[in-house]
Amino acid sequence: MRAALQRLQQEGYINAPADAKQSRPSVAPLTQEDARELFFIVGEIEGLAARWAADLPKESRGTLAEELQRTNEAYLSLARTPGADSNELFALDTHFHRRYTEAGAGPRLLSLHDAIKPQAERYIRLYIAVLTEEIATSVSEHQVIVDAIAAGTPDGAQLAVQSNWRNAAGRLYRAIRTAGERGSW
Repeated sequence: MRAALQRLQQEGYINAPADAKQSRPSVAPLTQEDARELFFIVGEIEGLAARWAADLPKESRGTLAEELQRTNEAYLSLARTPGADSNELFALDTHFHRRYTEAGAGPRLLSLHDAIKPQAERYIRLYIAVLTEEIATSVSEHQVIVDAIAAGTPDGAQLAVQSNWRNAAGRLYRAIRTAGERGSW
């Protein structure tokens, strides 16, 4: 149990006061600054992966771009469905980002991604839940990623991914400011 709690603390999910002998851990709050930091980090890591995915041979890039396109279209279609399941939306968004990351990242970058992305997932779920109307904007940003990978434009792919994550951070930052941070009170 202690090891599990330490792991959750290392990954940023819980806080435990350092000054107490028998501290009571608490769930880490959902804050604007934490969301922004995590989204920017993920954007940098995935940006590198997209850069390298755009450097793949033309046939591989084309196959990847087609899969990304289908996923992006399914994401938009589901987002426009009244009462869409947020877990399904999350799965489609996760698949979209994971697919180009796996295609372009080497083992070290993928390891970094695997270490940080789970920490961002609770914010991504919050984003999908409270900003469903913004998914169309994300889909448009995703399309820029797809187009850059398909065209074999590494700089464009990297910048498109970084922009998508930074813009998402800004949208979520404003939503958290409006709704209030959770868990910090």
